[in-house]
Amino acid sequence: MRHVYTILYIAALALLLSSCGADTAMKKGDKFFALGEYFDAATYYKKAYAQTAPKERPLRGQRALKMADCYRRINQTQRAIAAYNNAVRYKQADTTALFHLAQLYLKNGAYKDAEKTFLQLLDSLGVPSSNKVRGARNEHRPGTESNLASRTSYLAARSLVGLESARMAPQWKAEAEYSGYTVKKQELFNSRRAEYSPALSGDEGDQLYFSSTRNQARGDELSGITGMKNADIFFSQKDDKGKWSKPEPVDSELNTDDDEGATTFSSDFKTMYLTVCKTDPSYPRYAQIATSQRSDASWSKATVMEISRDTLSTFAHPAPSPDGRWLYFVSDMPGGLGGYDLWRAELSTSGILSIENVGAPINTPGNELFPTFRPNGDLYFSSDGHPGFGGLDIYYVESGERREESGDSSLITPHSSLHLEHPGWPLNSAGDDFGMTFEGLHNRGYFSSNRGDARGWDHIFSFEKSEVIQTVKGWVYEQDGYELPQGLVYMVGNDGTNKKISVRGDGSFVEEIKPGVSYVFLGTCRGFLNHKEELKVEPVLESEEYVLQFPLASITAPVLIDNIFYDFDKATLRPESEEALDNLVALLNENPNVTIELSAHTDNRGSDTYNERLSQRRAESVVNYLIDHGIAADRLSPVGYGEKKPKVIKKKLTETYPWLKADDQLTEDFINALDDEEKQEICHQLNRRTEFIVLRTTYGMFDAEGKPKEQPVKENKEEPQQQQELW
Repeated sequence: MRHVYTILYIAALALLLSSCGADTAMKKGDKFFALGEYFDAATYYKKAYAQTAPKERPLRGQRALKMADCYRRINQTQRAIAAYNNAVRYKQADTTALFHLAQLYLKNGAYKDAEKTFLQLLDSLGVPSSNKVRGARNEHRPGTESNLASRTSYLAARSLVGLESARMAPQWKAEAEYSGYTVKKQELFNSRRAEYSPALSGDEGDQLYFSSTRNQARGDELSGITGMKNADIFFSQKDDKGKWSKPEPVDSELNTDDDEGATTFSSDFKTMYLTVCKTDPSYPRYAQIATSQRSDASWSKATVMEISRDTLSTFAHPAPSPDGRWLYFVSDMPGGLGGYDLWRAELSTSGILSIENVGAPINTPGNELFPTFRPNGDLYFSSDGHPGFGGLDIYYVESGERREESGDSSLITPHSSLHLEHPGWPLNSAGDDFGMTFEGLHNRGYFSSNRGDARGWDHIFSFEKSEVIQTVKGWVYEQDGYELPQGLVYMVGNDGTNKKISVRGDGSFVEEIKPGVSYVFLGTCRGFLNHKEELKVEPVLESEEYVLQFPLASITAPVLIDNIFYDFDKATLRPESEEALDNLVALLNENPNVTIELSAHTDNRGSDTYNERLSQRRAESVVNYLIDHGIAADRLSPVGYGEKKPKVIKKKLTETYPWLKADDQLTEDFINALDDEEKQEICHQLNRRTEFIVLRTTYGMFDAEGKPKEQPVKENKEEPQQQQELW
């Protein structure tokens, strides 16, 4: 009998100790949950659940529910489904738990289970059967009722969206062949941990940045949120053969022991926008937006950008609009439609001018995350609040849907007429799909997804959709000199296109053009004459890129007129000079307020008098050609300098003749000092040249009394007014 009591005593003691251990684990779990450290919280909730006796069904169900909530938040879908089902089995699953379970079934691609659970939930919410059909979800939007009524409306609205997704996703997937997308997992960029939010950078899109929790990330501690290291930003470079290098962490102060991720770039790639999340062991962590500046090849330490004085809301996933006027971002601050919304801040040199919610139909009661812009202005983002395949799906709004009355080149504020597009399968999947980046104007690039990963970890995929895209690429540079990164190009089309384009660091620009449209491009830069190019775009069957050159003539320095040829020892222009002369005629027509001195120069062989006379006759020959082709004589001053003004070498020319230096003057003494006859002859050739220099830029702008004249507008019935003004 004594042995029986002993056994009962031991059992009771074990039960008591187990209960105490479970309670302790729950307290620790609750502490980590309050800090947002869901991985650590799930570990203790799991321990508490295992130590809870099966006969304590309500308590076991409650602990399963907390464990499920943690697994859901860290993307461990299978574990979350099992835990929620345990809560259902122990009758502790409320309507919110049923909703999350149905959402997880969607995310797992279990569409039948998702449909069944959504129907069960809608029944419990009292939604009539007639509303449980596609298109009825707008009948149940959250309103201004009591908290309970509002919560019921919220769940009803989101459940109707989920029900539509569960019913339609198999059909959408079957229609995948019509989406035109090809998706491939990129093993080079991926590791055994998580990678997400790739972002292409550089004028040629030859640099790829992304965030990763791989072992090379800084710090030794694992995050209590994810169970992995905090993310760092990694970088890969494409070589001349199109091969990407092995990713390496960005080697600067940009990466820290905290979380850095979701990078995007300004249009000139000099500013990086990113999300940072600092570590605090005793306080919940809220994501913040930061910026980093590029100096040469290095990125500065991230500086937090104050979007709002609200310290209890998340600010994340920054995305500057292509024109740089707006910064789109994600936040759960008050004033949204529910969950995380897309917002935008108006930027200026003095800071943020205003903040506004992008509104419906982009935002929903669900979560809208990871905005990004395609270079053509289309806004892409991810959402779990619109019908889709499950998890986060990618959606976009085309750039044409804008606020026309204000001329705003960014997406408009809340407007019910916006039309959302869903790219379909396989760009979207049952998992989370987000964080896109585009290779130039083409519909291809990279994105992140956790599809096919049982741990819920994100990886980088490439995507491409076959499209016929016509583009124009141009370069603005100094005539007989280098690129002009301060240049501007005005682009006007007879379809109403009217753009001002800032060129990139190498003086180039790339723009999409449309078939059947005639365009005029005007290259400009302060201190230089304008240059105009015209382009008529014909329809094509394959993507095509047109190339335009914008050599700008200096207003302050002599400009070489290349390829002007005269008969030997005469002033007669040879026929092969016509192309260069016609280009000069066009330049003067494009700049009608300019007068020039047209000068001819000889080498130092021959007498001074003979050389001056020959060069004068040659300069007059060029002027006569220009007059014969419509240029007013009083805009032209022919001068023959003979050998008086030897050539001064520009830096650009030293690339062709490395034995010359910038600012070398090809005087007789300089040439005679050269020990190579071939080099001497090259110098003589360089001295024999035809140039012009701008004398005035106000020709025809004032009357005899010095008052400004009204400038006539060139009439052209076939072209829009903006294009006439460029002429």
